[in-house]
Amino acid sequence: MDNIGNIFAAYRKNLKYSQQDICDKLTGMGIPTKPAAYSTWETGNSIPNAVQFLAMCKILGITNIFNQFIGGYNPDDPMAELNEEGRTMALNYIDLLKGSEKYQAAPVRILQPVRILNLYDMPVSAGTGQFLDNDSYEEVEVGPEVPETADFGVRISGDSMMPRYLDKQIVWIQKTDELNDGEIGIFYYNGNAYCKKLLCNKKGTYLISLNDKYEPIEIAEGSTFKTFGRVVS
Repeated sequence: MDNIGNIFAAYRKNLKYSQQDICDKLTGMGIPTKPAAYSTWETGNSIPNAVQFLAMCKILGITNIFNQFIGGYNPDDPMAELNEEGRTMALNYIDLLKGSEKYQAAPVRILQPVRILNLYDMPVSAGTGQFLDNDSYEEVEVGPEVPETADFGVRISGDSMMPRYLDKQIVWIQKTDELNDGEIGIFYYNGNAYCKKLLCNKKGTYLISLNDKYEPIEIAEGSTFKTFGRVVS
């Protein structure tokens, strides 16, 4: 019996799906998956978890999971001992039952995978510059509502980024030490951590608030200035 990866690959190729097509379909089901990760399933270097496996079977149209992945007849299958004619009659009767609302099952929702990310409060870094190196955070469980690229979260303090981000709102951050002009990120400057928009031009580097009542913060030459990450939510 072929391993899981070989079976996935055979079904995928028969359906003329690329690995990117599969990843797009998984992501559309709330299961974010990158081609590099999916490729390891087909090569056998890793295996999908239960949620990913069942989603793949749905995408690829694999209905007889026992027979396909284990082999032989499922002893718990009530139609296992029926011949082709008997199975056809049973399926026809099932179709009749499906047509009656009385016998329809409630919709089944695929459980979504979860991750554990660190959530920081903005004020805790004041005076330290070690925003991600202290123990002032809580671990939170997140699902597909949080971007896959997020590495940690920050609870905003104040109204300087209104109306886009509110006081106490959680924003999710991709960890990086470089941002492009115009991107919103988390920064350290002069003993404080900030959530601001980065502005770089011929005049210098500035941290910009979205709330007009706050003046831009100019980054002085030679000062200690750090970028912690990019806001992705």
